[in-house]
Amino acid sequence: MSHLWQHPYVNVFKHFNLSSWKKSTKEGEVASSMDKQLKGTVYKITGSIPAGNYIQLPKTSSQSLGLSGRYFYLLFKPIPSKYFVVHIDLVTPDNLVVRLSFSNLFKEFKATSTWLQFPFLCNTDRGCAFGYASAGNKEKAGPAPISSRWTVLCLDFHYILSMYLNRKFSYMKSVKLCANMLVRNIFTSDFLYEPGLTVEEVKKAGGISNGMSPMPREMAFPLMKTDNWSDHYDLIRFPAELSSNPTQPMPYPPCKGNPDENPRHVVPRLVDVSRCTTEKVSLIHSQTSLPKLPGKKITVTKELPSVNVHDLSISRDDNGEVHIYANPSDQVVVHRPDHGPGKVQKSATKRIVEDFSTKKECKTLLPDPILQLKRIIGYGGASHKYCLWSSDGKVVVYPCHAVVVAMNVNSGHQRFFIGHTDKVSCVSLTINDALLATGQTGSMSVVRVWNFRTGECLAMCKTHVHSLHALCFSLSGNVLCGVGKDGHSKNMIVLWNTSKVSKTREITVISKAHTDVDIQCMKIAPFDETRLVSCGRDNVRLWRVKDGCLRSGPVHLAEYHNMEFTDVCFEAGYNARKDPADRLVYACSRTGYIVEIDYQKLSIRHVRRLLPNAGKSKQEKQSFNSGGGISINGMKINESFCVTGSDDGYLRLWPLDFSRVFLEAVHEGPVTAVDISADGTKVLAGTSSGNLGVLDVCSRDYTTIMRSHTKKITSLSVDPYRKHIVTVAEDHTIRVWDSDSLQQLYDFSAPKECPCVVCYHPLGQIFSCGFEGGTVKVFNVSTTSMLAEHRQHWGKVIGLAYSPNGDYMYSVGSLGSIALYDCSDNSYELIRLLGNTVARGEKFGPDAVAVSPRGEYIAFIGPTEYTISVASGRSLDEVMRIDITHMNVVDNSRTEVDSALKVVYTPESLNQLLVTTASNKLLKFNAKTGRLLAEVEHIHRTPCTSLDTTADGCYLATAGDRVVKIWDYNMNLDINFQVFIGHSEAINQVQFMPDGQSFLSAGEALYLWDFLADKQPTPYLPEGRNYQERDWFHSKDNTDIVTNSPVRRVFDSFTDLPRQTPPKPAKYDSPVRIDDLSSIHRASDTDEVNSEGSVKEAVIVGPRIPPQKAPSSDEDEAVVIISKSFQGESPHVRQVKSSNISSESNTQKQKSVHVEKPSVHKHFIQREKSHSLAQRRYTAPPNQAGLKLKSVIGYNGNGRGNMVWQPDSGLFIYTSGCVVIVEDLNTSSQQFLQGHVEEISTIALQSDCQVLASVSGTFEQSACQLCVWDLPQLVCKRSLTPPHCEVVSLAYSRDDRFLLSVGDYRDCSVVVWSTYDYTVLTQSTAAKPIHEVRWDPYTANEFASVGAGGNLLFWLLDETSPNVSLNVHEARVPSDLLRSHVTASPFVTDFTSLEYAGGSVLYVATSSGRVSAWDTRSNTCFIHWEADFSDIDFLVCRHGRLLTASSGRNLRLWSVQDIEGLKSHGESLHNGGLTMEDEMSLDGAVASIAFDDILEMGIVGTSSGTLWYINWSERTSIRLVSGHSKQVNGVGMSVACPNHFVTCADDGSLRVWSVADREQVLQFQVTDQKCSCLTVSPESRDRPGRSGNQAGRPQMPYVAGGYTDGTVRMFDIDKVEMVLKLHPHAVSVTAISFSDHGRMILSGGSDGLIAVSSPTTGLTVRVITDHKGAHITNFDVTASQEQEFGVSAPVLWLACSIDRRVSVWSADWSKDFCELVDWLTFPAPAYAPEGSVKLKSGQDLQNTLPPSLAKFSTDEPDIIVYIGYGMQRQVSFYSMAQRKVVRTAALTHWGTCLDICPTGSLMALGSKERLVKLMDYYEGSFQDFTGMNDSMQVVKFSPDGRLLFTAAHSEIFVWEVLV
Repeated sequence: MSHLWQHPYVNVFKHFNLSSWKKSTKEGEVASSMDKQLKGTVYKITGSIPAGNYIQLPKTSSQSLGLSGRYFYLLFKPIPSKYFVVHIDLVTPDNLVVRLSFSNLFKEFKATSTWLQFPFLCNTDRGCAFGYASAGNKEKAGPAPISSRWTVLCLDFHYILSMYLNRKFSYMKSVKLCANMLVRNIFTSDFLYEPGLTVEEVKKAGGISNGMSPMPREMAFPLMKTDNWSDHYDLIRFPAELSSNPTQPMPYPPCKGNPDENPRHVVPRLVDVSRCTTEKVSLIHSQTSLPKLPGKKITVTKELPSVNVHDLSISRDDNGEVHIYANPSDQVVVHRPDHGPGKVQKSATKRIVEDFSTKKECKTLLPDPILQLKRIIGYGGASHKYCLWSSDGKVVVYPCHAVVVAMNVNSGHQRFFIGHTDKVSCVSLTINDALLATGQTGSMSVVRVWNFRTGECLAMCKTHVHSLHALCFSLSGNVLCGVGKDGHSKNMIVLWNTSKVSKTREITVISKAHTDVDIQCMKIAPFDETRLVSCGRDNVRLWRVKDGCLRSGPVHLAEYHNMEFTDVCFEAGYNARKDPADRLVYACSRTGYIVEIDYQKLSIRHVRRLLPNAGKSKQEKQSFNSGGGISINGMKINESFCVTGSDDGYLRLWPLDFSRVFLEAVHEGPVTAVDISADGTKVLAGTSSGNLGVLDVCSRDYTTIMRSHTKKITSLSVDPYRKHIVTVAEDHTIRVWDSDSLQQLYDFSAPKECPCVVCYHPLGQIFSCGFEGGTVKVFNVSTTSMLAEHRQHWGKVIGLAYSPNGDYMYSVGSLGSIALYDCSDNSYELIRLLGNTVARGEKFGPDAVAVSPRGEYIAFIGPTEYTISVASGRSLDEVMRIDITHMNVVDNSRTEVDSALKVVYTPESLNQLLVTTASNKLLKFNAKTGRLLAEVEHIHRTPCTSLDTTADGCYLATAGDRVVKIWDYNMNLDINFQVFIGHSEAINQVQFMPDGQSFLSAGEALYLWDFLADKQPTPYLPEGRNYQERDWFHSKDNTDIVTNSPVRRVFDSFTDLPRQTPPKPAKYDSPVRIDDLSSIHRASDTDEVNSEGSVKEAVIVGPRIPPQKAPSSDEDEAVVIISKSFQGESPHVRQVKSSNISSESNTQKQKSVHVEKPSVHKHFIQREKSHSLAQRRYTAPPNQAGLKLKSVIGYNGNGRGNMVWQPDSGLFIYTSGCVVIVEDLNTSSQQFLQGHVEEISTIALQSDCQVLASVSGTFEQSACQLCVWDLPQLVCKRSLTPPHCEVVSLAYSRDDRFLLSVGDYRDCSVVVWSTYDYTVLTQSTAAKPIHEVRWDPYTANEFASVGAGGNLLFWLLDETSPNVSLNVHEARVPSDLLRSHVTASPFVTDFTSLEYAGGSVLYVATSSGRVSAWDTRSNTCFIHWEADFSDIDFLVCRHGRLLTASSGRNLRLWSVQDIEGLKSHGESLHNGGLTMEDEMSLDGAVASIAFDDILEMGIVGTSSGTLWYINWSERTSIRLVSGHSKQVNGVGMSVACPNHFVTCADDGSLRVWSVADREQVLQFQVTDQKCSCLTVSPESRDRPGRSGNQAGRPQMPYVAGGYTDGTVRMFDIDKVEMVLKLHPHAVSVTAISFSDHGRMILSGGSDGLIAVSSPTTGLTVRVITDHKGAHITNFDVTASQEQEFGVSAPVLWLACSIDRRVSVWSADWSKDFCELVDWLTFPAPAYAPEGSVKLKSGQDLQNTLPPSLAKFSTDEPDIIVYIGYGMQRQVSFYSMAQRKVVRTAALTHWGTCLDICPTGSLMALGSKERLVKLMDYYEGSFQDFTGMNDSMQVVKFSPDGRLLFTAAHSEIFVWEVLV
């Protein structure tokens, strides 16, 4: 409602009463006058300096206009022969102020995150002589012409902020109109107005309905009725799409005339990039050029979004920048210099009238962003003087070239402040870590103020002209001081007010001062923000701000006035209440002097000179110029000591009297920066050699946290197996880094020669390095030795590469030579050396040679820069030569010869060769034929310096103009790339890491990025567009281009420029010749061939998974898919991709398609887990193992089809987690198949019951795993890695020759395996997710699949050709079958299951509960009916009976005996032909099913973890296997009843099990609550609540459980009833235990309160609050009565809480006695185990830290065993007698559960990494046991110590203890 007053528009001058100047400001020559043309008052702004003559609205910068109108209208006229500037400040919803400026003073477009500058080029009236004279010189910007006109400028603020900064517009804050111009008024509105039109004309044109209105009277210019508005005035709209062409407002009458006489402007075609985030970084690439090919629709424009003027002219200058011209002349004469003198070319264009059309959504590269900066190896850049501590002493802040890094010293985690465009020269941080100020050096010195905690840039200012070198915050952070240079190269000191920057994002200048004295450092006094001190060469000065002026006074230095002072600081420990006379200022010099200065007297109080120790002076490095004293570069002082860093490489700690040295640490180079943490325990040091280190003052340990190159990195390479990175730089060093920690591992120095290129061996731990002198050296990293040295090149080595198998090495020299080496042994002998083969020049390095994926060929630029040569990788014989100068046969306007810069091979799946050129183009060639496939223009504004592709060929990375671009390789999107900034210099090399998860870029530093593309880009759609890509491969003219030679044909030249060397033809007699030329003539993969009269069938093919092993041909094999006829229609033929791949190769997880998870229950989705199996584990041989798996309780109800049963043989197999269980139903014995590490999704059994296949999916580093088991031997025959993320369906063929696996929704792939050797025969990809697949049991080699969106596919495995292929037909589905009977919307139904029946009938079930019957001969549906109300997940058909099993827990048995008659004769069903015979409900959704041949007996598995035996004739259901469906929280046993044990879980159940046969005996269920813990009562004669008549027989113990609602329930197992319910807690109960004799129940809650309750009365007798605030993790009770450690009570018990505190209590409950005996607190570091999460309090600790657990020792009565988070992973043994930890035992993983064997010296522990550790109590040795599928929750020994129970999620394992 507050903005209603602004509608329909706001007259700004009138609203703010400009003439009174009360709400506005005028400065300089501003006057009002009467304009004759407009017949009204206008304001004239003149003056030689635009910045000093202006009109500003509102009056002050602290005020705001608050105008929210989307469109801004400025009515103005530039003054002839003058410049003008307009500044507009806009505010975004997040209060960011963005300045928008346009002027004819600007030469080019510039953009930052808070400032946009647009050049404005004025033009002249039509027909004037000046206009014709200037038409040919539009490339140059300049002052307004003599004949300028009144102009209406319309700006769309929404578009501008969205297009260039990806932000939203909120309101306009201010506007500033600077000289020289005439201005009439300013308006804002939400309406788009059209001048020169009436309401009637706009209505006829349809403009009003599209938001266009005629110009209001206040805004209109005067115009005669007979005149045309555009003849007298100009209209400029930005963006140009707002234009409606007012010169021809109506579509009728049609415009007549000769187009040559009346040229019209072509309006650029539009692209909707409102949602494209990449445009905020790179604007040039947001649009492409106008169409060059006739008839080809170009949907993007090559120019910047232009300020639109009717009859507009747009041109480029010599630098490629875009300029805008208003009102071009009717006929433009352009003089082109390349046509020679006297030649004139006339050009005329047509006027296009735009209609009001809606925008289409822009398709961009996803995810956005696709790169995320993770780590930077580097320090310094412009300066090494700055490195700072944060207030907590955990984070170090330092500059790294153009990026400021905040690094956690404990974890190594880095945060980045990115936004500077040049090297950062200074940083400053407030004492409370609220604000961070950074400044950049160079000619554009900018200061940025950041929110340090969030990393957001709050403000930016540019006050200094250049060379900003010092910044300092005051103690409060309200004042910031900066020192730099002004325009006269004098030192300029500026003070800013930063007190309101966090709220208003504005900083104001307090004062400025210019001085000639040298200033190297400047600090603000901690006691007064108006006082400062500076030091420099020959001076130390004190400064003060008074009355807005900054004045200074020199310190009288006497005889020390000739020193160079490097740093200054104030004495620490004083506060503001002390007199300034007591304050000291310390200054240090390069000659080793420390000067104490009296602040009040401006004089020296004391001078000390620091000298190096005599014993160490001889050991100082001669390269450090220390002089007579210690050359001090920096110093810091706190209350206790002073720290200095000097040129001799020493970091020294001194007392405040500097009498001696406390500590010192020597470095490799001069120490240039020092800082002390706030607590004074750590000292930070930075050196000029690029190192950062931390000195711990207490422990005297020194840790180097960062090493880096000191000069530019020229090349890098990656060890694919060890993930090591080797880099070479101009600092003459070769360094090897660990990619995980980015710590330096090795350093090879070459002081006499500079390394320039490096390459890692593909197999061994060896790398080769090339040097500037032409030497090639080979190093062994493990032994740090040199293996070989060759000097075959006279010039600089610019390229090194190995063949993929490591047998050959190639080196290239800058003078044209190339060498081939034999790498089969360590001699690296030279095989062949060729001269004048490679193009000369150093610009082609460091990757001047490219090797094909198989190593058959190498490619390089040569012999000239205009050709690409392909040679044999074994002999260097030339195979092919490609000329790149005449690739474009259509564009004949080019006059420059293009040259190649970089050449790279793509992965084998693409089979392409990439070439970048000097004209910023990317060329894609067929790697075998040399044929040009595509051309991408303007990949960067400057030449591309490096490029690389991902291993799957989906993405391309390029580097240029100091940015990294990640491209969609296929260029199928509207915006095909994303741009990433951060580098301040040219990027020399980019490379994807071998794992595909990281990306490297090297320039001034080494940047490691996280590559976030976990899915494949969106597949190409027909309506998609190619960004600037000319697709020659599918061009209509490709018949003219194709030749029969492997060498590409050279076309006639289109330029007269001479060439250095003509391209030479390839050698046809080359020994490695390309013989397969079939791909040249092969048609497109997506061509469709239809027989006469056929109807095209819509079959969508999803993206193909890259093959693991490429086929033998150079193109992927095309598989012809012939669809079967549908009701008399002709067959339909199409082609899809298929390839032969090898299952033996170990591939990475494939990229997934951007599709959502299917909502149907049938599709398997892996249960979420947080930890994978530990990679580091210690397992014992089977004959030495301390544990043996005895039984597994539970069935995985999350699987699909993970149970098989053969009624004839009695074979019964099911899965639990990652274990396959083979159970004998007669004896209840179990056998286990263990080999998987992740959850098994499904299993399949061969018809002979001899072989079983099981499959598990991917998780973190674990790949998809397919295991083939030999059931008689119970061993794994094969372990394969399918190309799937997960497998949802697995099926053997009828004859067991084939195995079929189907991937989940992420890859939708279908793979056919041969069971002979389990190799992949063929594979294909479906367009939609597949839910189930079945082989046809009645025909050979055919199967069917059902999936999402009602997708039914019939497949045929074609074995007629040598290469097995898949043919597929997509069935046409009736529309009413796809409609759900639950919702009215169509096409919401999935096909979920299918079943073959006799008589060519196929039953298909849907997610809406329908069952349909299909004729497999015609693939048509002939009947369907509603069989259930939910998903039908399984169908079983036997002898006229059909069984449906649904996710709604229903089993229904149908009679379908007359279905075949309906299919054959079209008759209706007889009575009983389609009837439901029986129905049965189970306890969960059906997950698996198996029945006998007559559907009488079967076994059904449900999602609740139960396997049911079903008998239809008896109508019975018997539970065979049961288990918890959710996480198990507790296991308990009693001595009185050793044959049973109790469990509780999150499903709210408490269950009693039989140990012998794993039968569930009892279950107590509490709905809507979780049972979080349990306890079993101890053996006692006087047990409460039991009658005397039961004493004669064995009694089951009481069981008590704690629940999340705060209640405690006690159950009597004998009576099968709950006997007591307590409510002692208001929060969840986390731990519970009976007292020693069962008289009390101890319960602990998540709030830390401990309740002591009586099971007899049900009352809470005591509440213990000692642990309040930290939830209780466990109790333990012992009957120890040891008097020797001071305990007189009969019972001891302990409680442990999450905060690592253990309380030990002595209790006698019969006397109501309980007192604290001991209190234990165990230390821990102040960070989480991962190092990235700070410690929190309360409930948050449960999710961040390992639990704390304590137990009484069974062997040593006074020992408490403790595990928990601490300084080390260990088990602590605490003695209550000695009151200390007497010993520890190391662990490899943090423990999550603990138990001690009651009879033996054993301990059991569980970890989050799925390990069970069996540890020797005394020795600490242990064994690891695997098999669980999730983090361990419970370990529990049986009372006799013979069994160990473990629980991980819902899995319960029973182990037999063998030691």
